[in-house]
Parts: sequence; structure tokens; C-alpha cells
Amino acid sequence: MQRIFSRIGRLVRHRWAELYLSQRIPPLLLDQLEALITASEQHHTGQLRICIEAGLPWSYIWRDASARERALSLFGKLRVWDTEDNNGALIYLLLADHAIEVVADRALHRRVSASEWQAVLQGVQQDFRRNAYADGLAAVLERLSSLLVQGFPRSDSGAREDDLPNAPVVQGRIFKDL
Repeated sequence: MQRIFSRIGRLVRHRWAELYLSQRIPPLLLDQLEALITASEQHHTGQLRICIEAGLPWSYIWRDASARERALSLFGKLRVWDTEDNNGALIYLLLADHAIEVVADRALHRRVSASEWQAVLQGVQQDFRRNAYADGLAAVLERLSSLLVQGFPRSDSGAREDDLPNAPVVQGRIFKDL
């Protein structure tokens, strides 16, 4: 019985987060994030995606799924794994839980140590707890971009087409769920 009440409480918290999605993640912030990704990708061959979700879908809440599980699912659905050099990365933000996950493709994951991944996310949880989503996401993008420049610098041989769109994906009740 306790488990059912816990799930119902989580469901309410996740649906409640949808009411404030547009206040916490305004269109101007989405434009800024897209510009940061575009600028970042001028310096490395990696591909970056951001997915922001107000709350988990009911099916994830019912089975007590984590933000990490949802991030892994969206990594596939958004085709982040489908890049030429296998060096894509998904930054996933779950507003209801103030959770952030970074999922990296094979080539990127092999080049980054556990301590470097921790450094990417360092301090970001505090930004999210105080609703400073712009600061937190910009910091994660900057740190992740630095790792990509180190491991996958763009050569001077010319521009390359983007494998993935740079615009963040926003999920919520008013948006179509993936």
C-alpha cells in the first residue's frame, strides 16, 4: 500500500511540474541553448542534444523508473547514437526531480573518465534546486564541449553537416511525448 501512495505522490509531483514548464524553461532560454550548441559544434566533431522534460510519463512512474532510465530511452529515440563518429551526447533534464543525466555514445564514453563525468555535473544540482536552469545547462554544455574539443577537435578541412538538430527538445503535457 505504501508503494502505491508513493507512486501517486510522484505522479502528482511530475504532473505539477508541467504547470511551470514554460516559466522555468522560456522560449528565450531554448534559443540561447540552441545557439550555445551551434557555437560549441564549431570546435569539435561531437553532436550535442538537450532534452528537457517536466515529468516522467505515467508508465515510467508506475514502474519506479529513474531519470537515467528515461535518458537512455530518449538517447535512442532522439537518435543520438546515430552519429558519424559515435561521439554524440544527450543532456537530459527532468524538472520534477531536479535531475540531470548525460548519456554519451561509445567513442565519447571511452575517452572520458568517471571523475571527468562527475566534473561535468558538479554544482549543477544546486543550480536546478534554486531554479537556475539557464546557469546549470550552460555550465554542463561548456564542460561537455571542453571534453569534446579535447577528444574530438574539428580539423581545418572544412565544415561538416550536423548529424543532429541543435534545438533542444522539450517534453511535457503541452508537447507531444516521445
